[in-house]
Amino acid sequence: MPELLQEWVTIQAERQPGAAVVGTDERLTYARLEEQSNQLARLLRDAGCKKGDRVCLLMPKSPTAIVSLLGIYKADCLYVPLDPAGPAARLAKIIESCESRWILAAGPVSRVLDELVDDARFRGSISVGWVGSGPPPREKLTAAFTLDDVGSYPGTALDYDNDSHDPAHVLFTSGSTGAPKGVVITHASVIRFVEWATRYFGMAAGDRVSGHSPLHFDLSVFDIFGAFAVGAELHLVPPELNVLPHKLAEFIRTAELTQWFSVPSVLTYMAKFDVVRVDDFPSLRRLLWCGEVFPTPALIYWMRRLPRVSFTNLYGPTEATIASSHYTVPGCPEDERAPVPIGRACDGEELLVLDERLRPVRPGEAGDLYIRGAGLSPGYWGDPEKTRAAFLRNPGGADPEDRIYRTGDVAKVGDDGLVYFLGRADSQVKSRGYRIELGEVETALNALPGVGECAVVAVPTDGFEGAVLCCAYVPAPESDGSPLAVRQGLRAVLPTYMVPARWRVMDRLPRNANGKIDRRKVTEMFDDDEAPVGGAS
Repeated sequence: MPELLQEWVTIQAERQPGAAVVGTDERLTYARLEEQSNQLARLLRDAGCKKGDRVCLLMPKSPTAIVSLLGIYKADCLYVPLDPAGPAARLAKIIESCESRWILAAGPVSRVLDELVDDARFRGSISVGWVGSGPPPREKLTAAFTLDDVGSYPGTALDYDNDSHDPAHVLFTSGSTGAPKGVVITHASVIRFVEWATRYFGMAAGDRVSGHSPLHFDLSVFDIFGAFAVGAELHLVPPELNVLPHKLAEFIRTAELTQWFSVPSVLTYMAKFDVVRVDDFPSLRRLLWCGEVFPTPALIYWMRRLPRVSFTNLYGPTEATIASSHYTVPGCPEDERAPVPIGRACDGEELLVLDERLRPVRPGEAGDLYIRGAGLSPGYWGDPEKTRAAFLRNPGGADPEDRIYRTGDVAKVGDDGLVYFLGRADSQVKSRGYRIELGEVETALNALPGVGECAVVAVPTDGFEGAVLCCAYVPAPESDGSPLAVRQGLRAVLPTYMVPARWRVMDRLPRNANGKIDRRKVTEMFDDDEAPVGGAS
């Protein structure tokens, strides 16, 4: 087992000549990936990058981006991925928070790069390395180096000062205060998960693995290093295909992918447009999802069409390194309202369902979900207070270093010994005197034939009713997906007080940068809606 993530590429470069990364217009072999990342690492060291420095990555997902993050590792630094489509104000907060002195940039990022370079906070303190083809995107940007400079360095192997317990990257997630939180992830925790996952899924050098998630989302770490650990091909999925379900399906066919990994929203969207044929994707062997609940009706759609494919639900927050539990669905569910469990803990992990006093609850009872084990992050970058609030000492352990992470999720242990996700701790709302789980309403909606996908949110009011339930949804194709029909279908399976009072029919639900349904935007949409309670638009 390697000590550092980049060592997998070095190992594969010596073993096999095949492609490592396949982009839209470029393929890189393992040997070329090794050489180019070594060149970049040598330049970064010469430019003054030292062990532990944070280097921000501002570029679209591409072979160049993969070379760049490996070069950052090989310079003994941490990479901090920035969303090139994100607002410059948020990216500036990330750069300021992680105290980065370097940005590696490439591709069509001139607008946001201009704003960052012009930000008064960074003038004179940030250096930009332009590793894209062609000149830097603006005349007044003086790049510290360009791709031509990188090519002048030798591509031979380097020695490293880092060890496995050093941080590999900092991934910034949304914070409750509006300020992004930087989750620190070590080489060791990624290697531990990848070693387990490649063994569990039987991944091998002949695999062609999807690279669907953006680099600032932790699922991408498994896409990249799961492929590199076994010498597989990583096929980068162009992000523009996410709104073109037919093109996504064609990508899986043309690339002859053997493994697909994404958030469920993408799979639900493809099911809504009925783009998967019976016995489609003959090369596909595994379909994995993580990040949010996969509605059972959409799962049934996929499983009925791809009976030869295995389907696995992975669960885990960024703070616990990619995923902490797994459940491979043994057969196509018969009941569209049956929940899919998050299953059992991955090796080296433990799922704990505890009460408010951190005591285990009885099977079948709801409790707060905590995670314990090897995947836990050291904490939040530069924020010991948030770290102490989320990472607690294990009340059942004798070692003061034994910690548990508060996920903010509610779960239960079923009679089958499996763990079931019930919703977010803050997704239980009080409306008209009743306590309601928003997830339960969504489950019932997803089972209705007229609903393609949906999001149920609660908007606070000053009135007696407390929170008002609101539903945004996309009608299923060729169905009566009118609000009246959907409300009537919901009243047949839920009590009246659980039926949303406000409705919004949409062509597509808003997504966040990770491809998941953006519930904050859905809430804001209804918060700004002056339609009367009970109205539909």
